[in-house]
Amino acid sequence: MSQQPSLLVFGRTGQLARALVQAGGGHITALGHQEADLTDPDRIAAALKQVQPALVINAAAYTAVDAAEKDETAALALNTTGPATLAGLCAQQDVPLIHVSTDYVFDGTSTRPYREEDAPSPLGVYGRTKLAGEEAVCQHNPRHIIVRTAWVHSAIGKNFVKTMLHLAHDRDDIRVVADQFGNPTYAPHLAEALLRMATHILNTPGFTGWGIYHLAGAGRTNWADFAKEIFANSAALGGPHAGVTPIPSADYPTPAPRPANSCLQGDKAQEVFGITMADWREGAKACVKALLASA
Repeated sequence: MSQQPSLLVFGRTGQLARALVQAGGGHITALGHQEADLTDPDRIAAALKQVQPALVINAAAYTAVDAAEKDETAALALNTTGPATLAGLCAQQDVPLIHVSTDYVFDGTSTRPYREEDAPSPLGVYGRTKLAGEEAVCQHNPRHIIVRTAWVHSAIGKNFVKTMLHLAHDRDDIRVVADQFGNPTYAPHLAEALLRMATHILNTPGFTGWGIYHLAGAGRTNWADFAKEIFANSAALGGPHAGVTPIPSADYPTPAPRPANSCLQGDKAQEVFGITMADWREGAKACVKALLASA
């Protein structure tokens, strides 16, 4: 990086927050629920006053997609009301905000990858509260970047890669949905991209590229083929692996509906920031290697 600005990350223990800290070094302060509760405006204000950041990245969210269907109040607090408060307090101090959102703001009916200007139409509570959070950030802080991402995974936290490797210890074959398409995104790759965004913003006088961007693993796949890629990488390293039986979503019902195609187009980030995300297969390979090394 060309300079070492002070960055404040909300969400200390999540996959993305931990990847940001690891990638960003000592100039990043990451605060979790105890230190900077997004549902408590006084704690948010205190955190901003204490750190006095040059830029804030909000990586905190209610991400339990199915649980949100029964606990909309909690999802609203973290995904909508909290970001609204954070954006407003950042604006008061003239601090730019990068807010992380999701592919689930789309309904999945598109026959092509979604662009930033496509109209959102979320299917469930999680997507609705995240979309409302986007709108609140736009309303309360003109100096905002909203980053939609998808299918995030890493060597820590709960995610699809860890689940597949865990199941492979006990099963020879795993049934996996094959009619939902998206972009698996390795958290360290996303973290590096967000830090490049932050550096560009802070080093560009009069930056005007505010708005919505898509950052997700390049290419597209479905959950079943993602699982096959995971097991191929694991097998090559002597790790657990299993066969994969593709199934339709109808055979694996969930409380929250999932978009059939939530692939994201990332050309805008390349045009404005010069960021090209790595292919999702590179992320899957790195994630499996890291998980097996830590086992």
